[in-house]
Amino acid sequence: MTSMVKSIFLMVGLFVSLLAQAGGADFFLAKQHKEVSSKGLHFVREQKKISINYISGKAAPRVQWGMDQLSAALKKAGYEVVIGKNISGDVIVVGNWDAAAVQQQLQRLTHRFDMPGKEGFVIAGKENKLLITGTDESGLLYGCLELADSIGQLGHLPASIGKTDQPQMVLRGACIGVQKPYYLPGRAVYEYPYTPETFPWLYDKQLWVQYLDSLAANRMNALFLWNGHPFASLVKLKAYPYAVEVDEATFRKNEEMYSFLTTEADKRGIWVIQMFYNIIVSKPFAEKHHLKTQERERPIIPLIADYTRKSIAAFVEKYPNVGLMVCLGEAMEGVGNDDIEWFTKTIIPGVKDGLAALGKTAEPPIVLRAHDTNAPEVMQAALPLYKNLYTEAKFNGEALTTPRPRGSWAALHQTLSKLGSVQIENVHILANLEPFRYGSPDFIYQSVKGMHEVMGGNGLHLYPQASYWDWPYSADSVKGKRLLQIERDWIWYRAWARYAWNADRPKAEEAQYWNNQLAAKYGCSAADGANIVAAYDQSGEIAPKLLRRFGITDGNRQTLTLGMLMTQLINPFRYGLFTLLYESESPEGEMIIDYVDKEMKGLPHIGETPMAVSREVIAHGDAAVAALEKVAPYVTQNREEFERLLNDIKCYRAMAYHFSYKVNAAIQLLRYKYSGDTKDLEAAIPDLERSVAAYKELARLTEGTYLYANSMQTAQRKIPMRGVDATFIHWKEMVPVFEKELATFAYKIDSLKNIRQKSAAVRKPLVQEKVNIGQPVITLQPGALLFSDTTLRIKQLAPELAGISGVQLAYHQQQHTPTAIRFSSTAPVKVLVGFYKTQRGAFVTDTTYARPPELETNAAADDYGQAEARITNALVIDNMPPVNVHTYQFTPGTHTLRLPKGACLVLGFVKATQPIPVYDAMLGGDEKSKNIDWLFER
Repeated sequence: MTSMVKSIFLMVGLFVSLLAQAGGADFFLAKQHKEVSSKGLHFVREQKKISINYISGKAAPRVQWGMDQLSAALKKAGYEVVIGKNISGDVIVVGNWDAAAVQQQLQRLTHRFDMPGKEGFVIAGKENKLLITGTDESGLLYGCLELADSIGQLGHLPASIGKTDQPQMVLRGACIGVQKPYYLPGRAVYEYPYTPETFPWLYDKQLWVQYLDSLAANRMNALFLWNGHPFASLVKLKAYPYAVEVDEATFRKNEEMYSFLTTEADKRGIWVIQMFYNIIVSKPFAEKHHLKTQERERPIIPLIADYTRKSIAAFVEKYPNVGLMVCLGEAMEGVGNDDIEWFTKTIIPGVKDGLAALGKTAEPPIVLRAHDTNAPEVMQAALPLYKNLYTEAKFNGEALTTPRPRGSWAALHQTLSKLGSVQIENVHILANLEPFRYGSPDFIYQSVKGMHEVMGGNGLHLYPQASYWDWPYSADSVKGKRLLQIERDWIWYRAWARYAWNADRPKAEEAQYWNNQLAAKYGCSAADGANIVAAYDQSGEIAPKLLRRFGITDGNRQTLTLGMLMTQLINPFRYGLFTLLYESESPEGEMIIDYVDKEMKGLPHIGETPMAVSREVIAHGDAAVAALEKVAPYVTQNREEFERLLNDIKCYRAMAYHFSYKVNAAIQLLRYKYSGDTKDLEAAIPDLERSVAAYKELARLTEGTYLYANSMQTAQRKIPMRGVDATFIHWKEMVPVFEKELATFAYKIDSLKNIRQKSAAVRKPLVQEKVNIGQPVITLQPGALLFSDTTLRIKQLAPELAGISGVQLAYHQQQHTPTAIRFSSTAPVKVLVGFYKTQRGAFVTDTTYARPPELETNAAADDYGQAEARITNALVIDNMPPVNVHTYQFTPGTHTLRLPKGACLVLGFVKATQPIPVYDAMLGGDEKSKNIDWLFER
């Protein structure tokens, strides 16, 4: 018996007569009648009854489903299909069949094939016989789907075939957020029980079938469901019966829904993975025990650990075939031993408890999300306890910026990929793409190549292209209906899935594939299809380039398509600049402030520059619109969708012009920092005016075509404007903001010309609020001792802080224990907290300084209004980094201010009603850091 036959003997096989597809490892031509048409050469065969026969007992569900799809494709092509058990029939599905017979059939049909690996298949045939074998049940499923696709494309049975294929990525999954654009009443972020009132689509079986069919058609094998605390909607605990968050009727619906979903997913070779955050507990549980549902700085307590462990055990016992994805960070303190202890002493034991209750030892997979946690350290501690672990990390943060990340972020992925488990690359919330259509095959192709070659990833976790928080609908405003994301963004899913399966496809083959796909979609020629692809590729460069060169963050607190304020472009650090965006998620290059600094000092530039990107995005926008307008007269199908696509491409172009003109203006006015000449400011006005005009065009294009720009409509959104109660969600709301910005700038220039120079604003100390704290205090002034156990003294301080009573803390104690200040007040109060500005690398644990609030990794980082630094460079202390001041606001009463572990400062308690300026005190700064934000503020 040959080694090939030994491999086949262990596989599932399927024999099919008359079925074949061009391409693959080998291609055989059988004699056929030929007929010439205007589209070229095609074959005509007399119609025939086709029999499908399964010989090896009962077919597994996914094998049966695959045969059903093949049968349906044959019937649609006009063939009569008969299901039987005849080994000499047309289609024979074979399990553990006689090896000699397999060898005989193989020798007759094809020469030797190399057997594929996991999920792989072989299709071989000639002379009216065809063999399909799969390495496993999924492989045979994919072999059936491959042939079904061939029949659908050709409209008849192909001649003959020789093909072997298998996926490159082990895991290829899409994600659905069981979450909303807003908070539910009385609840915090991520807290969304599974109910028909909140998620009617969750109980729509027809929609689930459509979605799962689309995943299978794209050869995806995983479905991630995201929720903060799903257990209280899905399981009941004997120890905590009151923890369930839904009523009995809803609980039964949830059981039925989950059973239906997992069963239908398994038929299609799809693994359902339930994600959850730590540490979050159910609302009834929290109320029973007088706790908060989530509190980031809360230490691990036995009650919550026991509740969580029992929840996971019950879930595993009830749904043993559903995977778990664990997010250790964000809702709990993100670094340190707590993460390791929680994973190894609560999560993993909970899974093992569930297995023990079932009497099973085979470990279901657990995916560790490397977000706001030291994943390599956690994995090092966990692998000796549990082997079937995956890791997952964001590819470009919560955006799409570059196909090839670098620096510390790439290094983290590379480290995770070398642990011996599978590293999954997560294309997370696309905050810079919302809400316009995006489908650049080339950018996606290059990105998947980067996942393999740079990051070491071998799995894909794909988010919706837009409107993640509003699943299943897109943001389009279409009269009488909402568009479904899976239908609108079909090319997004297809492109990522295609290259997750194989990222080494020849470019010429890919060009032909996508040209034909778009031609078929819109009923035009392949040449016209090529123009549509070109429009996708050209427009696909705009948002990535804009964010990576001018943005504040890679997170969803910034909605790029709504534009940016001038102060955000010229003073990004004021807005909590997430430096990882520039250090790792962009090609090497310069920020605007760095570019101007080098220009004024005559220094050479490095890499991608703001001026280059300013020019390039304009060119991309113009080329994309021109390519699509060229096709418009020849579109014969899906005309309405084509018009929506064309409008989106025009939106990208308008956005490109808006940013380009505004960046040019920013570069010009930043020269004023160095020259002090108002002519540099005046020179910026024409470009700023053009920028506003371009934005008005963007607002016009989106008026009536889009409901919103961003699907996250909470106060966590900060850039360009703070989103509260679904405000600043549409471009028309931003037009007055940009008009006012321009008017203010012109007014300030006139004022400067009249008074010749700007007098420095007189800044006064903030007014303190009386509080009871029971801890030693110090008066903030030069020479004051900040800590009780060091000789560190204040050298300089911003005038707003002078004379305020700060809390004197113990520096060395802060290195080991998070800071907690209990206080009471009879009036609303703002607490001034100083965080040191360190040069810490991205996602590197800092054991010295406390981490400032950061929405990229902590969804609760603005619960007290603390996310934005109010006064930057506010304190100078010898041998210490500069200090930025943040404010935490509290209502009257008794509270505990909880701060992360590491050195930080509690600088005082001030009246909440007084405005606190947002500015750079520039203590210890230079010309580059000179503040000119006042040019745009009244």
